[in-house]
Amino acid sequence: MSDEQQQDRTEQATPKKRQDTRKKGDVPRSRELTMTGVMLTGASALLFMIEPMSLRITSGLQNALDIERDLIFDDEYSVRAFGELAEAALGGMIPLAIVLLVAVFMGATAIGGWSFSFSALAFKGDRINPLKGIKRVFSANSLNELVKAMAKFALIAVIAVTWLWWSVDELLSLGKEPVALAVPHAMRIAARSLVIVSCGLIIISMADVPFQLWNYQKKIRMTRKEVRDEFKETEGQPEVKSKIRMLQQQVANRRMMEELPSADVVITNPTHFAVALKYDDATMGAPKVIAKGKDFMAQRIREVAEANKVPLFSAPPLARALYRSAKIGQEVSPGLYTAVAQVLAYIFQINAVAESSGSAPLPQRPVVDVDESQF
Repeated sequence: MSDEQQQDRTEQATPKKRQDTRKKGDVPRSRELTMTGVMLTGASALLFMIEPMSLRITSGLQNALDIERDLIFDDEYSVRAFGELAEAALGGMIPLAIVLLVAVFMGATAIGGWSFSFSALAFKGDRINPLKGIKRVFSANSLNELVKAMAKFALIAVIAVTWLWWSVDELLSLGKEPVALAVPHAMRIAARSLVIVSCGLIIISMADVPFQLWNYQKKIRMTRKEVRDEFKETEGQPEVKSKIRMLQQQVANRRMMEELPSADVVITNPTHFAVALKYDDATMGAPKVIAKGKDFMAQRIREVAEANKVPLFSAPPLARALYRSAKIGQEVSPGLYTAVAQVLAYIFQINAVAESSGSAPLPQRPVVDVDESQF
């Protein structure tokens, strides 16, 4: 990435950007922290395992060096003795190796967490591109790694030389000790040396971890255009969302008009609002709104209702209250049960008179009283 492109990345990474980056296996890592954890864990484990490990190694050395005269002339004995010695040494190292493997895993995932991605293992041509390889070698990051490696080497060298100079008498005394004592003594010196050197690595890790976290956050920063594009991708472009809502409304209106002929009554404003109700005492607990609209849609509902001989009932307060309080497909609000029941009873009575060839007197039109402030 060029410096100009990096300068344009002024926005913090979004949660989606962080998630996508993590899926690609790109997470913050600190090799210094991993090395420090491995060194400290190995040194600590070695201190606790000195006795059993030294016993196995000492026993193996004694068995390998204690040779009977007849076996000296055996051509296969040296190979067998070497194998037994190697088995004893490796057997003593297995617990330490397990501890080190755990330390490597814990150190590697300490700041970035666990992340496994096949995309990180995929072949990429730019990895073998010699031009890009040369750019990486002479990049600012490579220079930074070189300076850090030199500083690390200098610090560890100073600590190691100082410690060896301090322990030179103890190291020379190993040659005068019996094998049974020299082996655990040498292992204790090695463990202490690792602890001392690891203390220097702790200093390096304390400086490297914040730097790696800062560098990772800088690397995944986004441009303003990327943030806008991601928002459009996740939330949808406004014009697309508007088009979808319009199509959904058209489908809902078409379905509403198809159900309108089955309504029992359409309550109107009479011109600005229209609400179609249907009631079936066998399947419904209360009358249900199957269509509603205002202005142009209210006019369309009245036209369809008249064409299908659905009764119209003018009650402006009730029409407005029904329009505000119930959605299409919902039952009417309990506060409107009485008013709606009066209207439906009146409509059902008119239908009964019509079916009796008009011989019965027409019912009196009810006066519907609704408190609109409650809806």
